[in-house]
Amino acid sequence: MSKTILITGTSSGLGRATAKHFQANGWNVVATMRRPDTEVGLTQLERTLVTRLDVQDIRSIQSAVDAGLTRFGRIDALVNNAGYGAYGPLEATPLEKIRRQFDVNVLGLLATTQALVPHFRANRSGVIVNVSSIGGRMAFPLGTLYHGTKFAVEGLSEALHYELGAFGVRVKLVEPGGIKTDFGGRSFDFSNDEKLTEYQPLVQNLFGSFGAIMANSSSPELIAEVVYAAATDGTDQLRYEAGADAAQFLANRRATDDATFFAGMKAQFGLA
Repeated sequence: MSKTILITGTSSGLGRATAKHFQANGWNVVATMRRPDTEVGLTQLERTLVTRLDVQDIRSIQSAVDAGLTRFGRIDALVNNAGYGAYGPLEATPLEKIRRQFDVNVLGLLATTQALVPHFRANRSGVIVNVSSIGGRMAFPLGTLYHGTKFAVEGLSEALHYELGAFGVRVKLVEPGGIKTDFGGRSFDFSNDEKLTEYQPLVQNLFGSFGAIMANSSSPELIAEVVYAAATDGTDQLRYEAGADAAQFLANRRATDDATFFAGMKAQFGLA
């Protein structure tokens, strides 16, 4: 019997690539997104249910879980992929964006996980893959909100891997670097106020550096392979670095003390 996975944020990018990868490897897929009525490609795949799930709408989460269970009988794995990136000076960021950042990346992830844990606990098995980032292990300037949420995902996942492991549920963290997706478009929300002149050199330096970082980014298909490996390797490994750039960034961070690392970042972004 095929196993079933529920994936959030499958309308594009990594979520879409992950849905296709699991389906191609024989899994049943509950592909969720905020606006499933606009989806065409995934609806044509066998063993794939496209349904609505907005991580900011608790009722939609439970409805998606129920729909998946009705269609396939059980759910064996969850990929918490839906994400949003708010960047920019904190001083220039409206409160509603601050709330949305934590609602989507942290509270929505927790709510989706909470909806599936009873099912996993009853089966005494299951895998939860949380899509984090190298930005959950290190921070870039002007990323107060985004990094705050990804550091939170790292911590909650580490705690949950003890808590849920007691009854056979594995928790995994996938930590990509740059991904060639539209995250830099509709999922990336930059706030700025040019009247706050003190921040503007840093804003310009950040955009210049991000261009170089994204030039070395990985395809969503490559990162989807890491997600699949994390979900299927049968080990208790918690963290999976995803992409050559992620491995390089995180190796450098581990090898460098705080003072040296911070000095390098300040020099890179013109803060030295």
